[in-house]
Amino acid sequence: MSLRVAVIGAGPAGIYASDLLIRNEEHDIHVDLFEQMPAPFGLIRYGVAPDHPRIKGIVKSLHNVLDKDNLRLIANVTVGRDITIDELRDYYDAVVLSTGAVRDRELLIPGGDKSIGAGEFVGFYDGNPRFERDWNLEAKEVAVIGVGNVALDISRVLAKTADELAVTEIPDNVYESLKKNQAETVHMFGRRGPAQAKFTPKELRELDESDTIQVLVDPEDIDYDQLSEEVRRADKSIDLNCQVLEQYAMREP
Repeated sequence: MSLRVAVIGAGPAGIYASDLLIRNEEHDIHVDLFEQMPAPFGLIRYGVAPDHPRIKGIVKSLHNVLDKDNLRLIANVTVGRDITIDELRDYYDAVVLSTGAVRDRELLIPGGDKSIGAGEFVGFYDGNPRFERDWNLEAKEVAVIGVGNVALDISRVLAKTADELAVTEIPDNVYESLKKNQAETVHMFGRRGPAQAKFTPKELRELDESDTIQVLVDPEDIDYDQLSEEVRRADKSIDLNCQVLEQYAMREP
């Protein structure tokens, strides 16, 4: 049986979903991959820090999927404006939604409405055309709320010099903005303890690889309750995170 499927969103999820569909051995499936941006790859293109070329290398495997005969990429089309879901259903046997997270969630704490979402700042330094191209980086102290890899990326980009990032693929306007960056101290705030942080150990250790960055952890923050100890014993990555944070905490500022 021959089937036509519309996949909406050409980020990693949409491309991998398309790959699974066209490799189906029971049916001859042709996929049209719709993307509202001029180019595919979603967060791999617009959400990965510029000094992480290893992760951006995933684009090569995604390119291999796009080169397959049963897949057609249709860019610069916004579903809901240029074409509706009902119209797609008229022309396709199935519609797959893989639109991803394109907006920051509101921070529901006092003063949260005056904060800047991580997606906006990442979109800026990755050259995402949806976001502001020029940023005021005059603040000497910056608070980053959250303890995941995106929080690490933002903190690292703010703490590095523009010249350190010039060797990456950052756009010229981003380089010019980062040259004016006045940040001297970046505070990272986590709601819970070291065992609940969502960093990956490699990215956490990478913070310490720049000569312009001194990583400090308050020794009083190294605290584990019984549940944290159990989680640490059960997960090697969590245990490695805790070890790295403990090493940072032993330093003299």
